[in-house]
Amino acid sequence: MVVVPANPEVNAPPRPPAASRTWPAWAPRAAALWAVLYAAAEITWAAAGTTVPWKAHASYAPAVQLLLAALALLAGAACLATTRTLTGPGRAVVATALMVTLAVFIVGTNGLPVYFVTLMTLSGVESATGLAQVLLNTAGAALLFLVTLSHRRRLRGDCPRCGRPHPGPGDGPLVHPAASRASKRTRAAAYLLVCGLLPWAGAKTIWLLGGDALGVAAEDWQRTVSAGASGPARAAASVGIDVTVLAAALGVFLLLGLLHPWGQVFPRWTVFLAGRRVPRLLPLIPAWLTGIPLTMYGAVLVVLAPLIATGVLPAIKPSAPFTTSSGITWMVEFGGLAFAGLGLALLVAARSYTTRTRPTCTPADTHRPTTQPS
Repeated sequence: MVVVPANPEVNAPPRPPAASRTWPAWAPRAAALWAVLYAAAEITWAAAGTTVPWKAHASYAPAVQLLLAALALLAGAACLATTRTLTGPGRAVVATALMVTLAVFIVGTNGLPVYFVTLMTLSGVESATGLAQVLLNTAGAALLFLVTLSHRRRLRGDCPRCGRPHPGPGDGPLVHPAASRASKRTRAAAYLLVCGLLPWAGAKTIWLLGGDALGVAAEDWQRTVSAGASGPARAAASVGIDVTVLAAALGVFLLLGLLHPWGQVFPRWTVFLAGRRVPRLLPLIPAWLTGIPLTMYGAVLVVLAPLIATGVLPAIKPSAPFTTSSGITWMVEFGGLAFAGLGLALLVAARSYTTRTRPTCTPADTHRPTTQPS
């Protein structure tokens, strides 16, 4: 009698399908977990009377925090509902809940660039709860966007992972397209939008180099900057570099990477990484997270300044280093053009990059080895 040893592959418990490990599968559960944590934080802050600022000299009221907690729980429930088969009315309710809550939490990311600059320059964080609120809003907006995107693709009959119709489950290896450059129209639009930085960056550079602009003397500007700046910011200012202009330059660098092939394949000057494919989310995450808040913040300033200049809104009282109301109003307009211009340019470039680099998932069944009969 011949004893045949047991085959561990046959006796082993069945493995979960690879599709369960793709982002369309885990994103709804992650969003539901975020919703519970977010609601717990908001309710705790509201009950304890914790100050959570949403802008300078303004904080969330406890009632608003409780409303945000309720919206987060609604969003979490809607995300879990996308994993089930829904009828017509159910689809409409879930879609509405996702779109409304997504918009709310996107607006809540508004202060992210400001916190980024203060952290980058080691200037310190004015409010830990304010930073936590912005980060929670950002995480929620990202997860809700993923769930909304995969749900919409699934309803269209496309693969929720890659967005293209194909046979079989979307759990196979990803096929990435070749590196390409954005279209001429996209590049022209992005370059035109980023020109909005010039008046704002120009005025700050003039002050740091010793010139006067908008009724502000260079000595007054440098004194004001040095008074509230950290060590690295003061060191940069001493050689004529404004840290906010430097941060904008990093944004322009990111913009160029999104528009050109070297943002998809590491160029030769990256030495050890040269020739390797750039992870798709590496430029997209900072582009979306920076572009959306900058666009919202800049749009408000662009609209606000003309209303002040024409007397529709009261004039801004000048504060050091500004000596006139008109000077600070012009700076508000310059800031709006800079922030909105760079933000919109990043969004235009990110949209093009997203389309040009979207991979296609190959059904795993076509890659699994077949067993030949012995």
